[in-house]
Amino acid sequence: MSKERFQNPACGDELTLRLFTFNSNNRSNVQSIQDVKIYFMDPSAVTTTNPDGRVLVQTVPTSEIQLLTTGEYAITVYLDPSTYSIGRYLDVWSVTFMPGECASAEIENTFKVFSQLWFTTPTPPVYDFNFNFRPNRIRKGSKRYLLIQVTPNVPKGADILPYYENLATNSELRVSIELACGDCVPAEQDLRLVVDRQLVNYREQGYGFYFIDTDQFEEGIYNIWFETVLGDSTYVSEKNALQIYF
Repeated sequence: MSKERFQNPACGDELTLRLFTFNSNNRSNVQSIQDVKIYFMDPSAVTTTNPDGRVLVQTVPTSEIQLLTTGEYAITVYLDPSTYSIGRYLDVWSVTFMPGECASAEIENTFKVFSQLWFTTPTPPVYDFNFNFRPNRIRKGSKRYLLIQVTPNVPKGADILPYYENLATNSELRVSIELACGDCVPAEQDLRLVVDRQLVNYREQGYGFYFIDTDQFEEGIYNIWFETVLGDSTYVSEKNALQIYF
């Protein structure tokens, strides 16, 4: 599975780089994207004429730029170990928003390539994660993102804390939502399930962003829970309450 920009990609991974475009705060398509240039920010290449040490690594042509939905573009890059190394990178999108010179720009975003997360242990690792989300009350008619936080449940002073944080960043995250109705019989559970283990694609470090359209929900109280998978272990959160109200 391809990683997102902030999921601590490592050499050998596939990485999805996205660009969202808005006009007057509304998702809008641009006229065109000519290409995406990816630069390595090489400290040894810093000069007075190249103050951030840019070294061109790859150019992604317009034919490989995907329009996923209105105002959302993406490219998928293979972090070939023969080309990419650990460090900071810049992806520069050459965009024409609309016809005319004053509507063209180069949009710069950053990402980092990290080392692989190898470790050894004589016993199976035991760890846990806390899940939180907000908001838990949404007015019907709203279309917005839920912010889901995955936090490693380990001592803050532990030397291995950064490793656990990387696990929370790289782990698969899924969300489920069902209508709560008190003493419903078990056979009715599938009928109340409105979101079934949907993958949360947009990730930034220990956070996930899940878009919810409340027009697709009835007014009421819902159970919402989260699931993350690490290796051969699956962690499922408690059911939390989400209210959709008029």
